[in-house]
Amino acid sequence: MPLTSGSNDGHGSRETFPGPARRPTMKEVAAVAGVSLATVSRVINAEGNVRADLVEKVHEAVALLGYRRDLTATNLRRSNRQSASIGVVVDDVANPFLAAVLRGVESVARTRGVLPLVGSSDEDAGRERELADAFLSRRVDGLIVVPTGADHSYLAGDRDAGVGLVFVDRPPAFVDADCVLSDNAGGAAAATGHLAAAGHRRIAFLGDRGSIFTAAERLRGYRDGLAAHGIAFDERLVRMDLHDEAAAAAATAELLALADAPTALFTAQNLITIGAVERLRELGCHGRVALVGFDDLPLAAAVEPGLSVVAQDPGELGRRAAELLFARADGDGGPTRRLQVPTTLIERGSGELAP
Repeated sequence: MPLTSGSNDGHGSRETFPGPARRPTMKEVAAVAGVSLATVSRVINAEGNVRADLVEKVHEAVALLGYRRDLTATNLRRSNRQSASIGVVVDDVANPFLAAVLRGVESVARTRGVLPLVGSSDEDAGRERELADAFLSRRVDGLIVVPTGADHSYLAGDRDAGVGLVFVDRPPAFVDADCVLSDNAGGAAAATGHLAAAGHRRIAFLGDRGSIFTAAERLRGYRDGLAAHGIAFDERLVRMDLHDEAAAAAATAELLALADAPTALFTAQNLITIGAVERLRELGCHGRVALVGFDDLPLAAAVEPGLSVVAQDPGELGRRAAELLFARADGDGGPTRRLQVPTTLIERGSGELAP
C-alpha cells in the first residue's frame, strides 16, 4: 500500500526529533524545591503533614521541571526504564472503525510485548487531555491519539522528553508529531464522481461536525467530485453536524422532502450511513435513491441492494501508527512523517442505481 510523507506542524516546517531524553525525577524535584525527598514524596502522594510553604515550593518545582507522578508498579518496569505499555486515546471504542484501528495497533504491540491502554474521549477535548495525562502519569512509553481537541501543544514537553507521539485519522494542532491519515478527500471525490457517472445531478452530502478534519476533507472531496463532472455545488443539498444515526435519519427525510429532492446520497461517515439507510427503508426508498457511504459496514452486503462504500483500511491505520511509535522508541530521530493510506471504492449495488 503506497504511503506519502511530509511535514505536519500546520505551518509547513519540518522538525527533527531530539534523541531520547531522561524524564525529571522526584530527586530532582526535591533539589529544585530545596526540600527533602521524603517531603516531595508526601506532597506528590497527598499524604499531608507538610507545611503549606513547602507544599507550594514542591508544586512550583513540579511545574518547572514538568515532572509527572509515576503510578506504574516497579515490577512492571524494565531495566531500561521503559514501561512496556502505550496509551491509546480514541473517540469511542464502540465505533467499529475505531475498534479496527485498535486491533491494528494491538497486532503490532503484541509482537513487542507491549500492553495498549485504551480510553474514549467522547469527542470531548477536556476528556482527551485527561486521558493523555492519566496515561503519561503511568509512564507509558508512547501515545497514539485520535484527536478531538484543537490544541495539542500540552503534549510538546512529553514528546521532547522522548515519549513517542503519533496521531491517527486526524492531524494534530500546535505540536509537530507523526500522523497517519486516510485519503479522505480522494475517497469522497471518487464516491461523488461514481454517482455522477451513473447519471445523478442532484447528489446530497451528509457529513459529521464541520470542525472535524475528516468531515471537512470529505466535504472538500465531494465538491471536487461535483466540479469534475460539471455539476454546480448546491448548499441546499448539504447537511453537516450529523453525529449519530438519529440525526442522519432526520436529515435524510428532510432532504427527500425537498421539492427538487436529491436522487443520490453520499453519506460521509459509517454511523451516518446507518441512519440514512434506516430512513430510506422506512420511506420505501432504499433501492430507488442511490447511496455511497464512507467507511465499510459489517452487513453492507446483506441488504438488497448491497451498500456501495468508500472503504478505509482502519487496521492499516492502526498498524502504521504503532510502527511509527515504536520506530521513535527505537531511536528514530528523523523528520516528522505524515502517512496517507489510500481508500477503495466497493460497488455493491446502492451506488450504481440510475436516477
